[in-house]
Amino acid sequence: MKPVKLPINGVLDLHTFDPRQLPSLLDDYLLACLQSGIYHLRIIHGKGSGVLRRRVHALLSKHRLVESFGDAPAQAGGWGATIVKIKHDKFVE
Repeated sequence: MKPVKLPINGVLDLHTFDPRQLPSLLDDYLLACLQSGIYHLRIIHGKGSGVLRRRVHALLSKHRLVESFGDAPAQAGGWGATIVKIKHDKFVE
């Protein structure tokens, strides 16, 4: 599979990705954000049945770079998106 070049701007929209790519995609994107000095990001997973949201939250809860995460405020997607705060003070950039 050919790598996809994503803009590192703090917003990751998962609608176009295969759910099987999720673990490596999140890992790569979080690291790229850290390296770019982006410490707050929004992951758009949609509302749907909530399966993708739960999977994203499960992965974030175990990720070494994640300080905290939760549903986005209503104006940023509500429970159709997740806001993530990346740990950065303990990592060398």
